[in-house]
Amino acid sequence: MANSDVRLALWSGNNFSVRRILFRRGGVAVRDLGAFRFDNVLSSFRLRNVVERSQVTLVLFSQINFQGSFRVFRGSQSVANLGNFNFNNVTSSLVVVGRNLTNAEIALIQSTGRPPRDILIIRQ
Repeated sequence: MANSDVRLALWSGNNFSVRRILFRRGGVAVRDLGAFRFDNVLSSFRLRNVVERSQVTLVLFSQINFQGSFRVFRGSQSVANLGNFNFNNVTSSLVVVGRNLTNAEIALIQSTGRPPRDILIIRQ
């Protein structure tokens, strides 16, 4: 299953520094980053699919339950400063999956508050 190949590391500081949270075993949806005491502190991340680099999507939302403004990152990548995307210390919820989500799928997540199936959902 593609979701098992997803890896995500989040940092509270720019340039992959300060506090870190790792997701190593697949796709995940976090309804409220407050569950990790990580609400509105995300500043940098590393995202990858260890088998097929292009097949991964991370969606960061400014409000809990996949609401508010959002930023989409597709394909394996490292972002050292979310300030370059006007999203530093803004993230309150997120979805990461081992495939490329379409814009329509992301709009559906936001309108229904339901992430894709077959991933771990973390609630506070």
